[in-house]
Amino acid sequence: MENSTDRTTDGSDGGRDDGGRDDSGRDDSGSRTAAQPEETTDTATDTPAPAPTSTSTSTSTSDKPAPDKPTSDPTPDKKSPHKQTPRSRTLRRARRTLLALALVLLLPLLAAETALRVNYTGDPAEGTRTRGQDAIWLGHAWVDGRKKDADIEALAARLRGTGIRDLYVHAGPLEHDGTLPASAYRGAGSLIPAVHRALPGVRVQAWLGDVLATESPDGLRLERAATRAAVVESTRAVLAAGFEGAHFDLEPLHSGDRDYLGLLDDLRALTHARGAVLSVAAHQIDPLPAFHSVWGTLTGHPKWWSQAYFGEVARRVDQIAVMSYDTMQPLQSLYGGYVAQQTSLALEATPPTTDLLMGLPFFHENRFGHWDHAETVPAAVRGVRLGLSRTDADRVRFGVALYVDFAATEADWTAYREGWARTAPPE
Repeated sequence: MENSTDRTTDGSDGGRDDGGRDDSGRDDSGSRTAAQPEETTDTATDTPAPAPTSTSTSTSTSDKPAPDKPTSDPTPDKKSPHKQTPRSRTLRRARRTLLALALVLLLPLLAAETALRVNYTGDPAEGTRTRGQDAIWLGHAWVDGRKKDADIEALAARLRGTGIRDLYVHAGPLEHDGTLPASAYRGAGSLIPAVHRALPGVRVQAWLGDVLATESPDGLRLERAATRAAVVESTRAVLAAGFEGAHFDLEPLHSGDRDYLGLLDDLRALTHARGAVLSVAAHQIDPLPAFHSVWGTLTGHPKWWSQAYFGEVARRVDQIAVMSYDTMQPLQSLYGGYVAQQTSLALEATPPTTDLLMGLPFFHENRFGHWDHAETVPAAVRGVRLGLSRTDADRVRFGVALYVDFAATEADWTAYREGWARTAPPE
């Protein structure tokens, strides 16, 4: 699951993007005097005008505007406030460019969100309920000695009759070199027999994971042959300890990773030779063609897989569980429509010989990528049923996977039982 290493141990360590978005004029305040009046001549005679006396000079001067009180200039020497300067034209072009970019980005997003809302409409087909193929992720406390016999009995009472067949018990995390100390799952020897006694037919798988060094310098490197070989040996060890399968959650795993496919080929040979199950947690599928490439270019984190790559993974395993949460959807209706879409895409890519499980959010967080008020169990269950109804309502090897036991509420369990399992609560 996305950032699963932060949510695997009942709160202890057992190991889940933004940007932001003057024109001024200048006012000439200098003044100038009005134009001097023209001298006049007597047009009736050629006699020159007599020289002005001091009195006339004084009078003439007093008739002129005072230097510090200029008259208004009919053509003032200042720029019109409506005239565009080079700077204002540049700013206007920039605004238009930003608006165009916003429209280019927002219009497809609005169209996609509208499609998700429409995808959440309608009624699920009758019979789109549990097929007895469900699973749940369990925290590390089940194998490190914190959980006792009474806890196992309480878990069994909660799970009986619900359709849950597989327990993914956190037995890692793997070391970055692929090794796994036996001390990490020291309680497996008592847990597995106790589960079999309390819940006959339920399988206990070792949940193994690590952070990959795909987006940071630290982490497990699948490109190293020695690391992949060590992962295979670690799997051999947990199977020898009594686990009935190995469930892998390696993140962030980029679409198209061929080293991962090679590792799955090696793991499949091992698990099938031991009669065990090979299971993986899978990234979501591109909601739009090549969306993982676009998102990866913009953020450095290509969250999704292509549908073709999802199919390549699904054909190599016995069971694939889609981490259909942490979707960035802000409303229940949009989240439910998204889950319906993901269910359809996964059904199209998964062969009928592989168990396909859709993840339900049995945890509660509010952060970028996950809003608790939107990503609810009722919305997810309805989305799963709608996608199943529209794509392959009769698929037998299909179920849901609950993430994760230690963060679940009674409301989560009720929504699962009533919406999917159709069972009564435990007494």
